[in-house]
Amino acid sequence: MRVVVDLSRCEGYAQCAFLAPEAFRMHGEEALMYDPSPDDARRDQVLRAAAACPVQAILVDQLEGREASAEASKP
Repeated sequence: MRVVVDLSRCEGYAQCAFLAPEAFRMHGEEALMYDPSPDDARRDQVLRAAAACPVQAILVDQLEGREASAEASKP
Protein backbone atom coordinates (compact mmCIF):
# COMPACT_ATOMS: atom_id res chain seq x y z
CA MET A 1 0.00 0.00 0.00
CA ARG A 2 1.25 3.47 -0.83
CA VAL A 3 -0.02 6.69 0.74
CA VAL A 4 0.33 10.16 -0.72
CA VAL A 5 -0.91 13.30 1.02
CA ASP A 6 -1.40 16.52 -0.91
CA LEU A 7 0.20 18.76 1.70
CA SER A 8 -0.88 21.90 -0.13
CA ARG A 9 -4.47 20.75 0.32
CA CYS A 10 -4.13 19.50 3.91
CA GLU A 11 -5.54 21.99 6.41
CA GLY A 12 -4.37 20.23 9.58
CA TYR A 13 -7.71 18.95 10.85
CA ALA A 14 -5.77 15.88 12.11
CA GLN A 15 -8.62 13.39 11.64
CA CYS A 16 -6.12 11.04 10.02
CA ALA A 17 -3.80 11.27 13.04
CA PHE A 18 -6.67 10.31 15.37
CA LEU A 19 -7.77 7.36 13.23
CA ALA A 20 -4.36 5.99 12.19
CA PRO A 21 -1.72 7.37 14.57
CA GLU A 22 0.93 4.89 13.41
CA ALA A 23 0.71 6.21 9.85
CA PHE A 24 -0.14 9.91 10.38
CA ARG A 25 0.99 12.37 13.04
CA MET A 26 0.97 16.09 13.51
CA HIS A 27 4.28 17.87 13.93
CA GLY A 28 3.47 21.05 15.74
CA GLU A 29 0.02 22.50 15.19
CA GLU A 30 -0.19 22.42 11.42
CA ALA A 31 2.48 20.18 9.82
CA LEU A 32 1.43 16.64 8.95
CA MET A 33 4.02 13.87 8.87
CA TYR A 34 3.06 10.50 7.41
CA ASP A 35 4.40 7.09 6.48
CA PRO A 36 4.22 6.73 2.67
CA SER A 37 4.32 2.91 2.94
CA PRO A 38 2.38 1.83 6.03
CA ASP A 39 2.23 -1.80 7.04
CA ASP A 40 -0.61 -3.76 5.43
CA ALA A 41 -1.85 -4.67 8.91
CA ARG A 42 -2.93 -1.03 9.23
CA ARG A 43 -4.86 -1.01 5.95
CA ASP A 44 -8.32 -0.54 7.51
CA GLN A 45 -7.11 2.28 9.75
CA VAL A 46 -5.42 4.07 6.84
CA LEU A 47 -8.47 3.70 4.59
CA ARG A 48 -10.73 5.08 7.34
CA ALA A 49 -8.33 7.97 7.88
CA ALA A 50 -8.32 8.79 4.17
CA ALA A 51 -12.12 8.67 4.03
CA ALA A 52 -12.40 10.92 7.10
CA CYS A 53 -10.19 13.68 5.68
CA PRO A 54 -12.47 16.73 5.35
CA VAL A 55 -10.55 18.05 2.34
CA GLN A 56 -9.81 14.64 0.76
CA ALA A 57 -6.05 15.26 0.75
CA ILE A 58 -5.09 11.59 1.24
CA LEU A 59 -4.67 9.16 -1.65
CA VAL A 60 -4.23 5.45 -0.90
CA ASP A 61 -2.91 3.27 -3.69
CA GLN A 62 -3.39 -0.44 -3.06
CA LEU A 63 -0.53 -1.78 -5.15
CA GLU A 64 -0.99 -5.50 -4.58
CA GLY A 65 -4.42 -5.45 -6.23
CA ARG A 66 -2.92 -4.10 -9.44
CA GLU A 67 -0.01 -6.53 -9.33
CA ALA A 68 -2.38 -9.48 -8.86
CA SER A 69 -4.52 -8.28 -11.79
CA ALA A 70 -1.45 -7.89 -14.00
CA GLU A 71 -0.28 -11.41 -13.15
CA ALA A 72 -3.73 -12.87 -13.84
CA SER A 73 -3.92 -11.19 -17.25
CA LYS A 74 -0.57 -12.58 -18.46
CA PRO A 75 -0.92 -15.35 -21.06
